[in-house]
Amino acid sequence: MSGRLELPSGLVTFMFTDIEGSTRLARMLGDTYRAVLNAHRSVLRAALSDFGGVELLTEGDSFFVAFASADTALAACVEAQRRLDAYDWPRPDAVPKVRMGLHTGRATPIGTEYASAEVHRAARVSAAAHGGQVLCSEATALAVTATYATATHGRGATAAAATLATVDLLDLGAFRLRGFDDDERIFQVVAPGLERDFPRPRTAEAPRHNLPAQHSAFVGRQAEVSELAELISRHRLVSVVGAGGAGKTRLSLAVAEQVIDAYPGGVWTIDAASAAGGLPTALAAALGLRPEPGRPAIETVVEQCAERRMLVILQTCDAAPALTVALAHRLLARCRRLDVLATGRAPLGLPGETVWRIPPMLPADAFALLKERAMAARGGRRGDDDEQLARLAARLEGSPLAIELAATRLRLLPADLLARRLDDPIGALDSDACGEGRHDSLRNNLEWSYRSLGSGAAELLRRLAVFAGPVDLATVDWCGEGALSALSELAEKSLIEVAPGPRYRMSDHVRSYALRRLAAAGDEPAARDRHLAWSLETLKAIAVDVDGQPRTVSLTDLGPYVAEWETALRWVSERGDLRAGLCLAGALNPWWREHGGATAGLGLLAGLYERADEQEQAAELAQAYLIHADLADDPAERDDFLRRAERAARRAADPALLVRALGSRRIRLDEHSEEATENSCRSVIAEAERAGVATESLPAVLALAELFWRRGALTEAADLLGAARQLEAGRPEDRGRRAVDWLLGMVALRRGDLVAAHDHLVVALRSRLRHGFRGAAADAVAAIAARCALGGDAVSATVLFGGAEAARGARRTESFGAFWSEQQTALRVALGDAAFDAAYADGANLGFDRIVALALAVEHPDLEDGAARFAQIAR
Repeated sequence: MSGRLELPSGLVTFMFTDIEGSTRLARMLGDTYRAVLNAHRSVLRAALSDFGGVELLTEGDSFFVAFASADTALAACVEAQRRLDAYDWPRPDAVPKVRMGLHTGRATPIGTEYASAEVHRAARVSAAAHGGQVLCSEATALAVTATYATATHGRGATAAAATLATVDLLDLGAFRLRGFDDDERIFQVVAPGLERDFPRPRTAEAPRHNLPAQHSAFVGRQAEVSELAELISRHRLVSVVGAGGAGKTRLSLAVAEQVIDAYPGGVWTIDAASAAGGLPTALAAALGLRPEPGRPAIETVVEQCAERRMLVILQTCDAAPALTVALAHRLLARCRRLDVLATGRAPLGLPGETVWRIPPMLPADAFALLKERAMAARGGRRGDDDEQLARLAARLEGSPLAIELAATRLRLLPADLLARRLDDPIGALDSDACGEGRHDSLRNNLEWSYRSLGSGAAELLRRLAVFAGPVDLATVDWCGEGALSALSELAEKSLIEVAPGPRYRMSDHVRSYALRRLAAAGDEPAARDRHLAWSLETLKAIAVDVDGQPRTVSLTDLGPYVAEWETALRWVSERGDLRAGLCLAGALNPWWREHGGATAGLGLLAGLYERADEQEQAAELAQAYLIHADLADDPAERDDFLRRAERAARRAADPALLVRALGSRRIRLDEHSEEATENSCRSVIAEAERAGVATESLPAVLALAELFWRRGALTEAADLLGAARQLEAGRPEDRGRRAVDWLLGMVALRRGDLVAAHDHLVVALRSRLRHGFRGAAADAVAAIAARCALGGDAVSATVLFGGAEAARGARRTESFGAFWSEQQTALRVALGDAAFDAAYADGANLGFDRIVALALAVEHPDLEDGAARFAQIAR
């Protein structure tokens, strides 16, 4: 060993050695141990001196030595191990097993010592070795490679070159050295004369991932996990895109845990929203890489990852889109075995990117998540029953963030009450005490996305918020110029969902937020008025033909617009155009009556009354009162509004409205007296003819024809109905029901003319079905059931009666209830109780579509054996 204390400076290689199990060896050898220890010291000092090592410290059985070059240090270790192995020790079990560790780093001596972290790193490398093993750090391995590739010089250089010619370095992998936060790649020195097989290094293996431990269970989404894992296995860049709070981060971490075995180089995640020191620096820290002075972190990362099979997860890419794109591009271009999984509210836009839009949670998964989180929020105690929780989960639109917030709210409110408040999700779920984090509230989450929008996209989002449901492209264009490009930005940033059609849908959470922004901007009146104008245009397109003639009202055509028109009506009840609102209310009236929307309709009408002027808007009020009377269940309320309608119609001098009000009121008042009812009907018919509004007499004509049917005056009923066809043709609101054909079919049934009955009833059923009048269609099915009964097909008739009753429900036509009961009593007698009940139950369980199909499949009476054939189909 050199006697000088001229310590090397700059790039220094430090070496630590000690005897493995020295305490045990000392106890075993007793006094002989001192001789073994001294011999060990002599052998090491001789070998290390030959290669220019400077001994800094010898304590007990350990050495601390510094070398000016890595190659001489490594050669010294190899030579020292060979000499130790060749030494003539006093007995076989007295051979000291020396472990050695090397590390190279920059250091400057201070006096006779070094104050450098590199010294401690070298000590940790040595501590990881086993007796007889030589380990070195990656820095030493790189330094040896570099110096050996060039000419070596200095003391021990020639001997080092000769030794290194037979040396190899075995990469053992990355490990975490005690006291250091980064990972260290450790190599074993392999050379002739040295042992090769050792246990794994005696230090913690570097983690294969940095996936965070979750605080709660991952619930549901197993299909999505499998689908996404499959995509990652086939594509190098996969982006999980979706609205804020959709569960992108949690899903990506669940997928990462599933695919981790496919990536020997590990799975590493960083979040662009919290990477304060820059994305490459954050990724380097996650990978356990030390910063290199004067070198960009991205270069360090790509060098380390160049040949590693690994997955990098880039979270919240929309927080730093340009930087995230740059990092992903560099990683994919320079690291050929590396894959990237990105999450964000918009795609990265890189070539080769596979964009996977995260869907809402399935209803079953949403319910399971809400149930699990609600129990946790309540300390493990159950609260609401499963049915209430399922209804609440359905209102939350499959949004994990909304479900988490709702679970917290369930500490205060029962599920059914909270569900009723979800028309405004932000008001119902957000707390005034919520934090500033984007996942602390719906408002914060959406604010994050809104701030990233251009002015055109932000304006379009606010304008679309007044629509109640999905819209088509024409509707988007209605919102203003440049709407298409703005729509594209909203869709890319997951604020608008693109559905088949195409249709463009806004979630209730986004709508709730956008409406707040609309009000804050002062643009709500203009946007609401624009929506009202759009509603009138859509109504005109449905109600008026290309030649300007009114179209037959079809509830099937109205269905897609009902929610929009009701939304427009709410605005009218506050400050919108009253006449436009009443026009929409008139169009919605048949829908409300058919679909049980009377309560909603009456509430909307009430707002219109409060704003109307009795003198200036008498006609509008008369129309509104007539709609109210049509929807009211209470006879007294109905009569009150018919009286109001009559007075308003007289003030407006509108004969059509007056005849309608008088007819409805008189016929209803006299419905229990056949003679009075007949007189009322005839007076209304006469008054309508005198006023030149004959079509308004159709309800009175139909009521009179039904009265004749009940009396058995079938010829009078048929004659009256024959003349009523022209009246029905002039009333587009009634044409779809085909009431004239319906009643003519009933007349034919009473006459026993099954051919005529079949023809009329099938016409009525097809028209009612096509125009969406489900209740009226169920009445037609019941009439066809009676036709089957009169034709001798008892089983088919009973099946159809059961299906009609189940479909009709509250829409029963009471005028013919006695006739249906009479037919069913006869069928029960013919079949017997058990067979009747079984057939009736079969029909009730078929469902509306199938029961209608069976009714239309009844063969014409002119066809031979038709009833028997139908019975086989039904059963």
